[in-house]
Amino acid sequence: MNREDLEAHEDAWLAPWAMRSADSRGRAAPEPEHALRTAFQRDRDRVIHSSAFRRLEYKTQVFVNHEGDYYRTRLTHTMEAAQITRTIARALRLNEDLAEAIVLAHDLGHTPFGHAGEHVLDALMGPYGGFEHNAQSLRIVELLEERYPDFPGLNLTWEVREGIVKHSSEYDRPLVRKFDPEVAPTLEAQIADFADEIAYNCHDIDDGVQSGMLTAEQMEGVALWREHVARARERSPDAPFSILRYQTVRRILDAMVTDLVRMVGEGIESNGVRTIADLRAVRPRLVRYSVEMAPRVRELKDFLMENLYRHVRVTRMGMKAKTVLTGLFESYLEEPRQIPAHAYERIEKGEEPPRVIADYVAGMTDRFALQEYKRLFDPLERV
Repeated sequence: MNREDLEAHEDAWLAPWAMRSADSRGRAAPEPEHALRTAFQRDRDRVIHSSAFRRLEYKTQVFVNHEGDYYRTRLTHTMEAAQITRTIARALRLNEDLAEAIVLAHDLGHTPFGHAGEHVLDALMGPYGGFEHNAQSLRIVELLEERYPDFPGLNLTWEVREGIVKHSSEYDRPLVRKFDPEVAPTLEAQIADFADEIAYNCHDIDDGVQSGMLTAEQMEGVALWREHVARARERSPDAPFSILRYQTVRRILDAMVTDLVRMVGEGIESNGVRTIADLRAVRPRLVRYSVEMAPRVRELKDFLMENLYRHVRVTRMGMKAKTVLTGLFESYLEEPRQIPAHAYERIEKGEEPPRVIADYVAGMTDRFALQEYKRLFDPLERV
Protein backbone atom coordinates (compact mmCIF):
# COMPACT_ATOMS: atom_id res chain seq x y z
CA MET A 1 0.00 0.00 0.00
CA ASN A 2 1.26 3.48 -0.80
CA ARG A 3 0.41 6.68 1.03
CA GLU A 4 -2.68 7.33 -1.08
CA ASP A 5 -3.98 3.84 -0.28
CA LEU A 6 -3.37 4.41 3.44
CA GLU A 7 -5.18 7.73 3.34
CA ALA A 8 -8.11 6.12 1.52
CA HIS A 9 -8.20 3.37 4.16
CA GLU A 10 -8.25 6.04 6.88
CA ASP A 11 -11.14 7.80 5.19
CA ALA A 12 -13.14 4.59 5.00
CA TRP A 13 -12.34 3.25 8.47
CA LEU A 14 -11.94 6.19 10.84
CA ALA A 15 -14.82 7.71 12.75
CA PRO A 16 -16.13 11.05 11.39
CA TRP A 17 -14.57 12.92 14.35
CA ALA A 18 -11.16 11.27 13.94
CA MET A 19 -8.28 13.21 12.41
CA ARG A 20 -7.33 12.18 8.88
CA SER A 21 -3.69 12.41 7.83
CA ALA A 22 -4.70 14.02 4.55
CA ASP A 23 -6.46 16.83 6.46
CA SER A 24 -3.40 17.87 8.47
CA ARG A 25 -2.57 21.57 8.56
CA GLY A 26 0.91 20.53 7.50
CA ARG A 27 4.38 21.40 8.68
CA ALA A 28 6.08 24.70 9.48
CA ALA A 29 8.62 24.00 6.72
CA PRO A 30 6.87 22.53 3.65
CA GLU A 31 8.10 19.09 2.60
CA PRO A 32 7.08 16.67 -0.14
CA GLU A 33 4.82 13.88 1.10
CA HIS A 34 6.34 10.43 1.52
CA ALA A 35 5.46 7.77 -1.01
CA LEU A 36 4.70 5.04 1.52
CA ARG A 37 3.89 6.72 4.84
CA THR A 38 1.20 9.14 5.95
CA ALA A 39 2.13 12.43 7.58
CA PHE A 40 1.45 11.14 11.10
CA GLN A 41 3.38 7.92 10.49
CA ARG A 42 6.39 10.04 9.53
CA ASP A 43 5.97 12.09 12.69
CA ARG A 44 5.89 8.96 14.85
CA ASP A 45 9.03 7.63 13.17
CA ARG A 46 10.88 10.94 13.52
CA VAL A 47 10.18 10.97 17.25
CA ILE A 48 11.39 7.39 17.70
CA HIS A 49 14.63 8.11 15.83
CA SER A 50 15.37 11.32 17.74
CA SER A 51 18.22 11.68 20.22
CA ALA A 52 15.85 12.94 22.90
CA PHE A 53 13.76 9.76 22.63
CA ARG A 54 16.79 7.52 23.10
CA ARG A 55 17.86 9.45 26.19
CA LEU A 56 14.56 8.57 27.88
CA GLU A 57 16.05 5.12 28.52
CA TYR A 58 18.24 6.57 31.26
CA LYS A 59 15.83 9.11 32.73
CA THR A 60 13.94 8.50 35.95
CA GLN A 61 10.26 7.65 36.09
CA VAL A 62 10.08 7.16 39.87
CA PHE A 63 13.20 5.11 40.56
CA VAL A 64 16.65 6.32 39.50
CA ASN A 65 17.98 4.14 36.69
CA HIS A 66 20.80 2.57 38.70
CA GLU A 67 18.47 1.39 41.50
CA GLY A 68 17.54 -1.73 39.52
CA ASP A 69 16.95 -3.08 36.04
CA TYR A 70 13.35 -4.05 36.81
CA TYR A 71 11.91 -0.59 37.37
CA ARG A 72 10.32 1.54 34.68
CA THR A 73 12.32 4.31 33.09
CA ARG A 74 10.91 7.29 31.24
CA LEU A 75 11.35 5.29 28.02
CA THR A 76 9.52 2.15 29.14
CA HIS A 77 6.76 4.34 30.58
CA THR A 78 6.41 6.05 27.20
CA MET A 79 6.23 2.69 25.42
CA GLU A 80 3.55 1.41 27.81
CA ALA A 81 1.57 4.63 27.38
CA ALA A 82 1.85 4.26 23.59
CA GLN A 83 0.48 0.70 23.74
CA ILE A 84 -2.51 1.82 25.80
CA THR A 85 -3.05 4.77 23.46
CA ARG A 86 -3.20 2.52 20.42
CA THR A 87 -5.68 0.19 22.14
CA ILE A 88 -8.02 3.07 22.97
CA ALA A 89 -7.63 4.69 19.56
CA ARG A 90 -8.37 1.45 17.74
CA ALA A 91 -11.45 0.76 19.87
CA LEU A 92 -12.78 4.25 19.08
CA ARG A 93 -11.75 4.20 15.38
CA LEU A 94 -9.40 7.13 15.88
CA ASN A 95 -6.12 7.81 14.08
CA GLU A 96 -3.71 5.46 15.87
CA ASP A 97 -0.64 6.97 14.23
CA LEU A 98 -1.48 10.50 15.36
CA ALA A 99 -2.31 9.39 18.90
CA GLU A 100 0.87 7.33 19.12
CA ALA A 101 3.06 10.14 17.78
CA ILE A 102 1.69 12.50 20.43
CA VAL A 103 2.22 10.14 23.34
CA LEU A 104 5.70 9.14 22.17
CA ALA A 105 6.72 12.81 22.03
CA HIS A 106 4.97 14.10 25.15
CA ASP A 107 7.79 13.26 27.60
CA LEU A 108 10.79 14.22 25.46
CA GLY A 109 11.25 17.39 27.51
CA HIS A 110 11.49 15.71 30.91
CA THR A 111 14.57 16.43 32.98
CA PRO A 112 16.78 13.87 34.70
CA PHE A 113 15.46 12.65 38.08
CA GLY A 114 11.79 12.71 37.08
CA HIS A 115 9.34 15.32 38.31
CA ALA A 116 11.72 16.26 41.12
CA GLY A 117 14.22 17.42 38.50
CA GLU A 118 11.54 19.42 36.71
CA HIS A 119 10.58 21.24 39.92
CA VAL A 120 14.23 22.10 40.58
CA LEU A 121 14.88 23.38 37.07
CA ASP A 122 11.64 25.38 37.09
CA ALA A 123 12.75 27.09 40.31
CA LEU A 124 16.22 27.80 38.90
CA MET A 125 14.66 29.22 35.73
CA GLY A 126 12.10 31.28 37.67
CA PRO A 127 13.79 34.62 36.87
CA TYR A 128 14.19 33.60 33.22
CA GLY A 129 10.73 32.38 32.22
CA GLY A 130 10.48 29.11 34.13
CA PHE A 131 10.67 25.53 32.91
CA GLU A 132 7.85 23.11 32.05
CA HIS A 133 8.31 19.73 30.39
CA ASN A 134 5.51 20.13 27.82
CA ALA A 135 7.05 23.39 26.66
CA GLN A 136 10.44 21.70 26.59
CA SER A 137 9.09 18.82 24.52
CA LEU A 138 7.87 21.37 21.98
CA ARG A 139 11.27 23.13 21.99
CA ILE A 140 12.94 19.81 21.27
CA VAL A 141 10.79 18.95 18.26
CA GLU A 142 10.70 22.52 16.92
CA LEU A 143 14.25 23.66 17.62
CA LEU A 144 16.74 21.52 19.51
CA GLU A 145 16.88 18.29 17.51
CA GLU A 146 19.41 18.76 14.70
CA ARG A 147 18.79 16.20 11.97
CA TYR A 148 17.82 18.06 8.80
CA PRO A 149 19.71 20.60 6.65
CA ASP A 150 16.70 22.77 5.76
CA PHE A 151 15.03 23.36 9.15
CA PRO A 152 15.61 23.03 12.89
CA GLY A 153 13.89 20.37 14.95
CA LEU A 154 11.84 17.53 13.50
CA ASN A 155 9.32 19.63 11.54
CA LEU A 156 6.35 17.67 12.87
CA THR A 157 2.81 18.32 11.72
CA TRP A 158 0.67 20.98 13.40
CA GLU A 159 -1.60 18.37 14.97
CA VAL A 160 1.20 16.48 16.72
CA ARG A 161 2.72 19.69 18.05
CA GLU A 162 -0.72 20.82 19.20
CA GLY A 163 -1.17 17.51 20.96
CA ILE A 164 2.15 17.85 22.78
CA VAL A 165 1.12 21.13 24.39
CA LYS A 166 -2.64 20.53 24.71
CA HIS A 167 -2.91 16.87 25.67
CA SER A 168 -3.73 18.04 29.20
CA SER A 169 -6.74 20.29 29.86
CA GLU A 170 -4.73 23.44 30.66
CA TYR A 171 -5.32 25.46 27.50
CA ASP A 172 -4.67 28.93 28.96
CA ARG A 173 -0.87 28.66 29.10
CA PRO A 174 1.14 31.07 26.91
CA LEU A 175 2.58 28.09 25.06
CA VAL A 176 -0.84 27.20 23.64
CA ARG A 177 -1.50 30.58 22.01
CA LYS A 178 -0.28 29.52 18.58
CA PHE A 179 -2.38 26.34 18.68
CA ASP A 180 -5.94 27.72 18.75
CA PRO A 181 -6.35 27.98 22.55
CA GLU A 182 -10.07 28.59 22.23
CA VAL A 183 -10.74 25.02 21.05
CA ALA A 184 -10.06 21.57 22.50
CA PRO A 185 -7.43 19.37 20.85
CA THR A 186 -8.14 16.32 18.73
CA LEU A 187 -9.63 13.30 20.43
CA GLU A 188 -6.34 11.54 19.67
CA ALA A 189 -4.52 14.06 21.91
CA GLN A 190 -7.13 13.74 24.65
CA ILE A 191 -6.88 9.95 24.87
CA ALA A 192 -3.07 10.21 24.89
CA ASP A 193 -3.31 12.22 28.12
CA PHE A 194 -5.47 9.57 29.80
CA ALA A 195 -3.32 6.72 28.48
CA ASP A 196 -0.30 8.41 30.02
CA GLU A 197 -2.11 8.61 33.38
CA ILE A 198 -3.32 5.01 33.20
CA ALA A 199 0.19 3.80 32.40
CA TYR A 200 1.90 5.54 35.30
CA ASN A 201 -0.84 4.74 37.81
CA CYS A 202 -0.59 1.04 37.02
CA HIS A 203 3.15 0.64 36.64
CA ASP A 204 3.83 2.72 39.74
CA ILE A 205 1.73 0.25 41.74
CA ASP A 206 3.77 -2.58 40.23
CA ASP A 207 7.15 -0.91 40.83
CA GLY A 208 6.14 0.32 44.27
CA VAL A 209 5.11 -3.13 45.49
CA GLN A 210 8.10 -4.81 43.81
CA SER A 211 10.46 -2.39 45.56
CA GLY A 212 8.88 -2.94 48.97
CA MET A 213 7.96 0.75 49.24
CA LEU A 214 4.30 -0.26 49.04
CA THR A 215 2.96 -3.31 50.86
CA ALA A 216 0.08 -5.58 49.99
CA GLU A 217 -1.54 -4.56 53.26
CA GLN A 218 -1.35 -0.88 52.35
CA MET A 219 -2.80 -1.56 48.91
CA GLU A 220 -5.87 -3.21 50.46
CA GLY A 221 -6.96 0.29 51.47
CA VAL A 222 -7.37 1.26 47.79
CA ALA A 223 -10.72 0.27 46.27
CA LEU A 224 -9.39 -0.52 42.78
CA TRP A 225 -6.69 -2.79 44.19
CA ARG A 226 -8.98 -4.43 46.73
CA GLU A 227 -11.59 -5.27 44.10
CA HIS A 228 -9.23 -6.63 41.48
CA VAL A 229 -6.82 -8.52 43.74
CA ALA A 230 -9.89 -10.38 45.07
CA ARG A 231 -10.84 -11.34 41.52
CA ALA A 232 -7.27 -12.40 40.76
CA ARG A 233 -7.22 -14.60 43.89
CA GLU A 234 -10.57 -16.09 42.97
CA ARG A 235 -9.26 -16.95 39.51
CA SER A 236 -5.89 -18.32 40.74
CA PRO A 237 -6.10 -19.11 44.47
CA ASP A 238 -2.76 -20.95 44.57
CA ALA A 239 -0.74 -18.39 42.60
CA PRO A 240 2.22 -16.72 44.36
CA PHE A 241 1.89 -13.04 45.17
CA SER A 242 4.25 -12.05 42.34
CA ILE A 243 1.69 -13.47 39.89
CA LEU A 244 -1.27 -12.01 41.77
CA ARG A 245 0.39 -8.59 41.72
CA TYR A 246 0.78 -8.65 37.95
CA GLN A 247 -2.73 -10.00 37.40
CA THR A 248 -4.20 -7.34 39.69
CA VAL A 249 -2.39 -4.49 37.92
CA ARG A 250 -3.46 -5.91 34.56
CA ARG A 251 -7.09 -5.99 35.67
CA ILE A 252 -6.94 -2.42 37.02
CA LEU A 253 -5.49 -1.21 33.72
CA ASP A 254 -8.17 -3.02 31.74
CA ALA A 255 -10.93 -1.62 33.95
CA MET A 256 -9.71 1.96 33.42
CA VAL A 257 -9.37 1.56 29.66
CA THR A 258 -12.75 -0.13 29.28
CA ASP A 259 -14.45 2.56 31.36
CA LEU A 260 -12.77 5.30 29.35
CA VAL A 261 -13.76 3.86 25.97
CA ARG A 262 -17.37 3.51 27.12
CA MET A 263 -17.51 7.07 28.44
CA VAL A 264 -15.99 8.54 25.28
CA GLY A 265 -18.71 6.83 23.27
CA GLU A 266 -21.38 8.25 25.58
CA GLY A 267 -19.76 11.70 25.50
CA ILE A 268 -19.76 11.75 21.71
CA GLU A 269 -23.45 10.91 21.70
CA SER A 270 -24.52 13.27 24.51
CA ASN A 271 -22.61 16.22 23.04
CA GLY A 272 -23.97 15.65 19.54
CA VAL A 273 -20.47 15.23 18.08
CA ARG A 274 -20.58 14.47 14.38
CA THR A 275 -17.44 16.21 13.10
CA ILE A 276 -14.01 17.25 14.31
CA ALA A 277 -15.33 20.81 14.63
CA ASP A 278 -18.05 19.52 16.99
CA LEU A 279 -15.43 17.69 19.02
CA ARG A 280 -13.16 20.71 19.33
CA ALA A 281 -16.07 22.78 20.63
CA VAL A 282 -16.47 20.55 23.73
CA ARG A 283 -14.46 22.29 26.47
CA PRO A 284 -12.30 21.60 28.32
CA ARG A 285 -12.39 18.08 26.85
CA LEU A 286 -14.76 15.28 26.08
CA VAL A 287 -12.73 12.38 27.50
CA ARG A 288 -13.48 11.47 31.10
CA TYR A 289 -14.03 8.55 33.44
CA SER A 290 -17.48 7.49 34.64
CA VAL A 291 -18.86 8.80 37.93
CA GLU A 292 -18.09 5.36 39.40
CA MET A 293 -14.50 5.16 38.14
CA ALA A 294 -13.36 8.78 38.60
CA PRO A 295 -13.30 8.76 42.44
CA ARG A 296 -11.53 5.40 42.44
CA VAL A 297 -8.81 6.74 40.16
CA ARG A 298 -8.55 9.85 42.35
CA GLU A 299 -8.20 7.65 45.44
CA LEU A 300 -5.43 5.64 43.77
CA LYS A 301 -3.55 8.79 42.71
CA ASP A 302 -3.82 10.28 46.18
CA PHE A 303 -2.59 7.02 47.70
CA LEU A 304 0.43 6.90 45.38
CA MET A 305 1.23 10.54 46.10
CA GLU A 306 1.21 10.02 49.86
CA ASN A 307 2.79 6.57 50.07
CA LEU A 308 5.08 6.28 47.03
CA TYR A 309 6.00 9.69 45.64
CA ARG A 310 6.58 11.03 49.19
CA HIS A 311 8.33 7.90 50.41
CA VAL A 312 11.66 8.54 52.09
CA ARG A 313 13.62 6.94 49.23
CA VAL A 314 11.89 9.09 46.61
CA THR A 315 12.24 12.18 48.81
CA ARG A 316 15.96 11.56 49.16
CA MET A 317 16.27 11.19 45.41
CA GLY A 318 14.49 14.53 45.05
CA MET A 319 16.96 16.20 47.38
CA LYS A 320 19.84 14.64 45.45
CA ALA A 321 18.31 15.99 42.25
CA LYS A 322 18.16 19.45 43.80
CA THR A 323 21.81 19.32 44.83
CA VAL A 324 23.06 17.99 41.50
CA LEU A 325 20.97 20.13 39.14
CA THR A 326 21.43 23.31 41.17
CA GLY A 327 25.17 22.78 41.25
CA LEU A 328 25.36 22.16 37.50
CA PHE A 329 23.07 25.05 36.54
CA GLU A 330 24.77 27.62 38.76
CA SER A 331 28.25 26.53 37.70
CA TYR A 332 27.36 26.74 34.01
CA LEU A 333 25.67 30.10 34.52
CA GLU A 334 28.77 31.47 36.21
CA GLU A 335 30.96 30.25 33.35
CA PRO A 336 28.94 29.15 30.27
CA ARG A 337 32.09 28.00 28.45
CA GLN A 338 31.88 24.81 30.50
CA ILE A 339 29.02 23.54 28.35
CA PRO A 340 29.83 21.79 25.03
CA ALA A 341 30.81 23.86 22.02
CA HIS A 342 27.63 23.11 20.05
CA ALA A 343 25.53 24.48 22.93
CA TYR A 344 27.78 27.44 23.70
CA GLU A 345 27.61 28.43 20.02
CA ARG A 346 23.93 29.26 20.54
CA ILE A 347 24.91 31.76 23.25
CA GLU A 348 27.45 33.31 20.90
CA LYS A 349 24.65 33.73 18.35
CA GLY A 350 22.59 35.73 20.83
CA GLU A 351 20.43 33.25 22.75
CA GLU A 352 20.02 33.88 26.47
CA PRO A 353 22.53 31.81 28.50
CA PRO A 354 20.01 30.60 31.14
CA ARG A 355 17.72 29.08 28.50
CA VAL A 356 20.58 27.43 26.64
CA ILE A 357 21.89 26.02 29.91
CA ALA A 358 18.42 24.79 30.87
CA ASP A 359 18.14 23.04 27.50
CA TYR A 360 21.48 21.33 28.11
CA VAL A 361 20.71 20.28 31.69
CA ALA A 362 17.20 19.07 30.83
CA GLY A 363 18.61 16.86 28.10
CA MET A 364 20.93 15.00 30.48
CA THR A 365 20.25 11.47 31.59
CA ASP A 366 20.35 10.66 35.30
CA ARG A 367 23.74 9.01 35.12
CA PHE A 368 25.28 11.73 32.93
CA ALA A 369 24.11 14.41 35.37
CA LEU A 370 25.68 12.50 38.27
CA GLN A 371 28.91 12.00 36.33
CA GLU A 372 29.05 15.65 35.28
CA TYR A 373 28.47 16.79 38.85
CA LYS A 374 31.34 14.60 39.97
CA ARG A 375 33.60 15.97 37.22
CA LEU A 376 32.83 19.57 38.23
CA PHE A 377 32.96 19.26 42.01
CA ASP A 378 35.19 16.29 42.89
CA PRO A 379 38.75 17.67 42.92
CA LEU A 380 40.19 14.21 42.26
CA GLU A 381 38.00 13.55 39.22
CA ARG A 382 39.41 14.19 35.75
CA VAL A 383 37.52 16.91 33.90
